Amino acid sequence: MPEKILCADIGGSFIDSAVVHDNSVLLARQRVPTPRDDFQAFALALKTLADPHPGVALHIALAGLQDPETGLCSAANIPCLNNRPIARLLSDLLERPVHIGNDADCFALAESHQGVGRGHDSVFGIILGTGVGGGLVIGGKPVFGKNGLTGEWGHGPFVPDIRNAHDLLPCFPCGCGQRGCVDTIGGARGIERLYRWVGGNDNRESRAILDAWRTGDSAASRAIAHFLSYVSSALALAVNITGATVIAVGGGLSNAVDLIDTLDIETRRRILRRTDEPLVLRSSLGNNAGLIGATYLGR
Repeated sequence: MPEKILCADIGGSFIDSAVVHDNSVLLARQRVPTPRDDFQAFALALKTLADPHPGVALHIALAGLQDPETGLCSAANIPCLNNRPIARLLSDLLERPVHIGNDADCFALAESHQGVGRGHDSVFGIILGTGVGGGLVIGGKPVFGKNGLTGEWGHGPFVPDIRNAHDLLPCFPCGCGQRGCVDTIGGARGIERLYRWVGGNDNRESRAILDAWRTGDSAASRAIAHFLSYVSSALALAVNITGATVIAVGGGLSNAVDLIDTLDIETRRRILRRTDEPLVLRSSLGNNAGLIGATYLGR
């Protein structure tokens, strides 16, 4: 393993980069806006970050997917990357090896090797941010499915779409084109959506709803009860299918310690394997997880 790797955690708003030494020491950290709609500007931004480190491999944690067969990328919030072989293009431009992985996969890798999943053979990493994402690591290696789609527990009909029952069940349309996906209720925007659905009469953001939940507010309590019920059920299903013995949680909602602790209890109540050991655990690597996880790509 090289002593140092240049890593970039690329989201729809910012590129967070650092030179990572020995898989964990982050130096020369920078944060620049992500050029979303202009590929030439995007490539130039990466070149500017990479030029001070000639010959150092670039590993990217991307808020999107790379098809492992074709190398073509897709990123809903970075349109200029869609249907382009980004790793090959950047490798030619920057004159160095380039490896790309999904950001949730990189998060799961980091937590598996150095975080709360250390010592576990099967680790499911989940992101509870604006929406939800996930990655699965078994035996220290990420599991990549067809088109790079694995660990996407946020998509697929989960809340039943029953005609004339949308006032009884929180079945909302999803950006993937389906209805009732966990992504529609499992992230910060999902909590806000649930709050309005149960009758919350203002446009509170998720943090304010969580604060109201803590004080016993009726609408907030109903919204969080729905959140916990559906999200824990989805996670229990994921555990029963994958055999994961730890679920590492990242994203903005992971900062709500009481919410994640309650989610852990509710998930353990629903899995087949009974355990008193914590299962759903907040990330121990925080905002460094994407960069650290990217170092494990390409092995």
